[in-house]
Amino acid sequence: MEVLLLSFFIVNTIEFILAGYDKYLAVKHKRRIPENTLFIIAFFGGSIGLLLAMLLFRHKTSKSSFIIKFGIIILVQIVLAYLILTDKI
Repeated sequence: MEVLLLSFFIVNTIEFILAGYDKYLAVKHKRRIPENTLFIIAFFGGSIGLLLAMLLFRHKTSKSSFIIKFGIIILVQIVLAYLILTDKI
């Protein structure tokens, strides 16, 4: 259980840092981190880190396509968590 929590913390920290760095690159008009990279990390456990970065840095909050895709990731994670917790998978 401790290993799972540690890995969850690490993935979310990496996602938070990447999203913050992407915001920095956006402000400096530099080449950005691909959205798919942010989505992949979010899907595999970094969704809280991305959400915190979005709120703290106001990053990607006005881009509706990003918010919709991120919402789908959150929904899939909720469904998977429910199925795992109820022993349906």
